[in-house]
Amino acid sequence: MSRASAREAHERAVQRLRASYTAIPPGSPVRLAKKTSNLFRARAATTAPGLDVTGLTGVLEVDPVTRTAEVQGMCTYEDLVDATLPHGLIPMVVPQLRTITLGGAVTGLGIEATSFRNGLPHESVLEMDVFTGAGEIVTTRPGDDLFDTFPNSYGSLGYATRLRIELEPVPSYVALRHVRFDDAGLLAKAITTIVESGEYDGVRVDGLDGVAFEPGEYYLTLASWGLDTPSLVPREDYSTTETTETTGHRETSDYTGQQIFYRSVRARETDLLTMYDYLWRWDTDWFWCSGAFGVQHPTVRRLWPKRWRRSDAYHRLIGLDNRFDIVDRLDRRAGRPKRERVIQDVEVPVERLPEFLDWFDEAVGMRPVWLCPLRLRGDKEWSSYPLEAGTTYVNVGFWGTVHVGTQAPRGPTNRAVEARVHELGGHKSLYSEAFYDPETFDRLYDGANLAVVKRRYDPDDRLTSLYDKAVKKR
Repeated sequence: MSRASAREAHERAVQRLRASYTAIPPGSPVRLAKKTSNLFRARAATTAPGLDVTGLTGVLEVDPVTRTAEVQGMCTYEDLVDATLPHGLIPMVVPQLRTITLGGAVTGLGIEATSFRNGLPHESVLEMDVFTGAGEIVTTRPGDDLFDTFPNSYGSLGYATRLRIELEPVPSYVALRHVRFDDAGLLAKAITTIVESGEYDGVRVDGLDGVAFEPGEYYLTLASWGLDTPSLVPREDYSTTETTETTGHRETSDYTGQQIFYRSVRARETDLLTMYDYLWRWDTDWFWCSGAFGVQHPTVRRLWPKRWRRSDAYHRLIGLDNRFDIVDRLDRRAGRPKRERVIQDVEVPVERLPEFLDWFDEAVGMRPVWLCPLRLRGDKEWSSYPLEAGTTYVNVGFWGTVHVGTQAPRGPTNRAVEARVHELGGHKSLYSEAFYDPETFDRLYDGANLAVVKRRYDPDDRLTSLYDKAVKKR
């Protein structure tokens, strides 16, 4: 499709969006009518039609000269990477699940292994069009009140329909080192050193994340760009059973088949992946969550269709469980206490990471957990998610359930996590359940500023407020 044709199609899609918004009765919830979601909080049922976002799911243009891309708001990162990678480019931050959308990552925050040097996805947005509660398309740029308040607003200010973003060049292959730490304090010090220097043991680090498997068993995965052919990597430098007999050089690992990426972190010190497989290394097993469906069992894995080895397939299964209470019924039959779902991503300052992990082991006991260092890309701070410029944080992600009995509906574990995170000067993402009172919520997420901007762009208050979305589940 030519650039002009793509623009015309985009404008038609925007008109359909406008028409669908007009069709929603005043007072009814305004929601996107889309097939996938990466949210983990329940919502009140509604019979009102959703916003028609068909036609807003593509890439309008990739410019390899300026290293930018024009992307529609509902475009998934899977489709975005498919468009940019042939040019040797990727977004500055590529969240780890394929069906996260660009607009969703900007309004709801996103993170991945490049966040220790590239920040969060909204920091590489140069311009965006936002469909507001007033039914208007507003083009906004850094420094505008709408732009600066949009990250972490989760649709309470509107929805991005078009974004122009920065891209960065990447090679064809990624070399990995999995470095073990037995002490959380040493782990935190290593993270600080890598973030400040950009290297470890004299080797450049381009991607940085890790896994805490057990108390005293922590790993950092250090990713290095710079390889355009695997034959550049000598066999003796990488311990693997997958080698080519003719050249004596490494072949790339494949974690979309029988092998499971997170297990490899424990099993090997080094690895080599294509850039494409590196970007989606966590998606095949939704980190480690595919184990809940038996997919990590070798026999089940062979029989489970490969097209279903994706995070969105597992997410749909979670939806079925929520709908029919399958796990709760099985627990009741087995006499087990009721489960509380504890699915959260939190950020704590790197120097407080050991305290949080020690507390988490004692109070929650869920393992493994994901570790992803991040730092704002520049000096600019973002009011709706007020991380401090110049401070290194570590995202700790944990996704599972704990048996708590009759108190499960009150979320005692989630409430304890919220309290401890903020005692340590951290923040909690809002894609999952939250339990804050209004005053605490406004203090943590600058509710006063958010309300001012919302009144300006949603004067009739048609869009659900952030507090109502995140806490009241409306």
